[in-house]
Amino acid sequence: MKALQDLDIFVRTADSGSLSAAARALDLTPAAASAALKRLEAELGVPLFVRSTRTMRLTQQGELLLAQGRPALEALQQVGQQLATGVQEFRGALKLSATSDFGRNLLLPWLDAFQALHPQVEIRLHLSDRLANIYSEPVDVAFRYGKPPDSNLVALPVAPDNCRVLCVAPSYLAQHGIPETPQALSEHNCLCYMFGDEVHDRWRFSRDGAEPVTVRVRPFNVSNDGDVVRRWALLGKGIAYKAYFDVAEDLAEGRLRALCADWGTEASPLYMVVPGRRQLTPLLRALRDFVAERTAALAALQPSR
Repeated sequence: MKALQDLDIFVRTADSGSLSAAARALDLTPAAASAALKRLEAELGVPLFVRSTRTMRLTQQGELLLAQGRPALEALQQVGQQLATGVQEFRGALKLSATSDFGRNLLLPWLDAFQALHPQVEIRLHLSDRLANIYSEPVDVAFRYGKPPDSNLVALPVAPDNCRVLCVAPSYLAQHGIPETPQALSEHNCLCYMFGDEVHDRWRFSRDGAEPVTVRVRPFNVSNDGDVVRRWALLGKGIAYKAYFDVAEDLAEGRLRALCADWGTEASPLYMVVPGRRQLTPLLRALRDFVAERTAALAALQPSR
């Protein structure tokens, strides 16, 4: 398919900033690659690059084509491979963003397993509790708790029923006793997460259909890194209010203990966030299904309320 090859040459040229490099990667002559770019520009009726004797950069139209054309190219290449072999073999780079604790403690080993199944897939993983700007940063997809505030983003549910859990190390309980109700948390050391300048020190609970209860806790330690809060909890520094998945294995192994289990907690649904549905390549859909299967297995370990 000549049009597909032309698009491939365009994407490779944009990535490398060199027409000659794109030609070498595809075993073409520079003249053939140049002709492909000119053909693509003629078909679209717009210039895609600003060229000089030494450099070439994307025009505004070229940047738009790159953003929309790259996922389309990857999807078509994957379909072509599947049609040719009868097997869906994924290839290409996965550029991901995730929160610190979910990304480091769960997503990272899951990505290793996913890559073992699809060895032609490359991983680019960015860990930060700040929501990456997937319009301007080199990120294709983000895994986040809660729907993003930007309504233009597409948030696909991965684990919609995930909630927070009140958790603590047995060593803390041995020294400070067990809070029997959420209201008793005000008398205990609590480990709080901070987003920007806002400390999450108001923890909400519900029970038996009554009005939700909001408890203002006393922050003993505060961090803007969710994994630091978890590590403090493991050290017995205090009580944490974490998304269940972030501490699921700690709870199962007894390193942490759940408190006030007969109370409902805040929802913390896990989503896979992409800029738009056009960016949902078969590779990203496969990754979403892969992660959803593993979160479902973790959810099955959680005792029913």
